[in-house]
Amino acid sequence: MQILSSRLSPVKPSASAWVSQAARELKAQGHDVIDMGLGEPDFDTPEHIVEAAYAAAKAGETKYPPNDGTAAMKRAVADKFSRDNGVDFDAKEILVSNGAKQIIFNALMASLEADSEVLLCAPYFGQYKDMVLILGGQPKEVPCSADNAFLMTPQDLEAAITPQTKWVILNSPSNPAGATYTKQELQALAAVLLKHPHVLVMADEIYEHIVFDDFEFISFAQACPQLKHRTLIVNGVSKAYAMTGWRIGYCGGPQELVAGMNKVQSQISSGACSVAQAAAAAALIGPQTSVEEFRLAFERRRNLVVDRVSGIPGLSLDPPRGAFYAFVGCTKLIGRNTPDGTTLSSDVDVTEYLLKDAKIAAVPGSAYGLSPFFRLSTATSDQILMTAMDRLAASVAKLYR
Repeated sequence: MQILSSRLSPVKPSASAWVSQAARELKAQGHDVIDMGLGEPDFDTPEHIVEAAYAAAKAGETKYPPNDGTAAMKRAVADKFSRDNGVDFDAKEILVSNGAKQIIFNALMASLEADSEVLLCAPYFGQYKDMVLILGGQPKEVPCSADNAFLMTPQDLEAAITPQTKWVILNSPSNPAGATYTKQELQALAAVLLKHPHVLVMADEIYEHIVFDDFEFISFAQACPQLKHRTLIVNGVSKAYAMTGWRIGYCGGPQELVAGMNKVQSQISSGACSVAQAAAAAALIGPQTSVEEFRLAFERRRNLVVDRVSGIPGLSLDPPRGAFYAFVGCTKLIGRNTPDGTTLSSDVDVTEYLLKDAKIAAVPGSAYGLSPFFRLSTATSDQILMTAMDRLAASVAKLYR
C-alpha cells in the first residue's frame, strides 16, 4: 500500500535542518561540534518585545485571532512598510502568517498551475524549490555566479522567461550568499519584467536590516513602483529582531492575491498566534535600537570570517553585502584527498569531511542550487567563530593531492 503522495518524492528535507540534526547527534555522542548550519540569531529577543507578549497574555488576548492578522499587527505592518520602505498598503493588502515561509507557501499555493514556472536565482533558499515542487509547479534555476556577486542580470532574466513563467523570486539580501541588489540593479530587472506582464515578483526581504559597508537597502516595490501591482513583499520579524521562535511573517501585495492567500491560510492553520502577533507589533513600532546593535554585531562577524577565510589556501569568499552567512567557494578542494585517502568529489564530500574532521557543521552549496560552495552561518559569537575558523584552516591544511 502506497501511503505517501508521489508529489513528495522530489522534495528533500531542509539541508540546514538536516545538518543541524547531524551536529546534535554528534554532540550527543560527546563530540565538541560547532553548528554553523542553522540561520538563527544568537541574541535574545529584546525585552520590550517580550513584555508586550506578556501584557497581551495577561490582558486576555489568547483567543482565536482574525485569520489574516490582528488589527494592531496589520497597522504595525502598514506603518513599517511606509516608514522603512516608502510603500503604502491598506489592510486588505496585508497578511500575517506563521513565519515568512508560510507567506511564501500561501502565495505559491494560491497562484500556481501545473505548468507554472518559478524562476529561482541560484544560489537560492532551498525551500523555494521544494515548495514549488510540492505544489506541482516547475522550479527553474537561473545560475547567478560569484563573478556577478550572485546577482541575477537582466540578460539572465530575459533568457529565462517563458509564457509559463508565473513568478520570479528575488531574495535581497539573500540566503545563502548575502547577495543584495542596488536600486539601479532592481530597476534594470524591472525593465525586463515590464515586457512580460504575466510574471509576478516575490521580493523576499526578510534580511533587509542586515546590510553592511553602509549599503542602503531598497525594497523592490519602492525601487520599481510601476510593478507594485505585480509584487508581493515578503518579510517577518525572525531575523532583524531575533524572534525565530515566535513564528510571525507578513506580506504586502495585490489585494486579489492576498485574498487568495488568506483563503489558503484559513484551510491550513488559521491565524497566527495572537500573543506572538502582539510581540511582533511591538517589534515593528517600538524602539529600533536593537536592530542596529544586532546589525553591527553581524557586520563585525562577517568581517572576521571574511578575513580568516582569505588566509586559507583553497577557499574563496567575497564579502557579502548582507544577511549572516558566508557562502564559501571550495572549487580548489575538489579532487583533493582526506587523511584517510578519500577523494573529495563534491561540496557534499567537503561538508561531510568538515563535520568529521573539524567538527564543523556546514551546508553544501548544492542544497542551494550552486556548487561547489558551502554555507556557514555567522550568527554566533566572535569566540565561536574564531574557534571554527581555526578548525577549518587546520582541516583544509590536511588535504593533499
